[in-house]
Amino acid sequence: MTFINPKTDYAFKKIFGSSESKDILISFLNALVYEGNATIEDLEIINPNLPPKVEGLKDTYLDVKAQLSDGTLVIIEMQVLNVQSFGKRVFYNTAKTYAFQLQAGEGYRMLKPVIALTITDFEMFPSNRNLISRFVYKEVKTNLVYPDNEIDLIFVELPKFTKEEQELETLADKWIYFIKNARSLTSVPETMDIIPEIHKAFDIANQAKLSPEEITNMEKIEQFIYDQQGAMLKATLEAREEGKEEGKLEGREQGKREEKLAIARQLLSRLDDATISQTTGLSVEDVRNLRGGDS
Repeated sequence: MTFINPKTDYAFKKIFGSSESKDILISFLNALVYEGNATIEDLEIINPNLPPKVEGLKDTYLDVKAQLSDGTLVIIEMQVLNVQSFGKRVFYNTAKTYAFQLQAGEGYRMLKPVIALTITDFEMFPSNRNLISRFVYKEVKTNLVYPDNEIDLIFVELPKFTKEEQELETLADKWIYFIKNARSLTSVPETMDIIPEIHKAFDIANQAKLSPEEITNMEKIEQFIYDQQGAMLKATLEAREEGKEEGKLEGREQGKREEKLAIARQLLSRLDDATISQTTGLSVEDVRNLRGGDS
């Protein structure tokens, strides 16, 4: 068997956020948010429909949203590329989701908690060895949790997960292993297949069940991501070498800028100016100048 890559946004939403994914998402969230406890009994997936076509990375930003039976809102995102200011984007989207709950005339008591679960294919916190990190508002000196603390930021960093199939113990282990390794598997591991929700996730991810158009779209997305990762790495290495050759502070600063410009040049034919600006940290004006050949 061949499975689609759950680490691409479109495939992630197809597996965890489509109309047939309710039981899968409940198991997944109980594993990663509630340490395997059956805390969530029911939820509603918000906007479970997949877009009919995906073209280019700027159009593949998809997340999965759900509302739990107690009203708590959950945002789940799979992020492969470590773009500029990604952490700020997560915080902004979470705060926006929290604030935009209220309709005209409604009081603050109507606000419900928001959980943002973000899975990254890169290390967000290199100095932290934890695979799963959870952030809430606390008093700096005493760690007193803020009253009515209703925003949770949870991060799962896939590179920190190194367990092999025979080492999988918890439900969280098995779900993370599924996300990280499904694309390279040719059969469903027996220890995972006995869990109904994971069995169903593998079934949805089975490439044989997809239409030719879906397969083509997902392969294009996957190749696009690999190409962009390679372009960013190549540009970074070249810019660093150039900065080293300068050997001066001015050279190092110029090297950093050249690194960003080199990455941006690689992306001009693929992304719009605003997305390139967000990815590289250059201003939109810098990107426009590059596109116009003025830089």
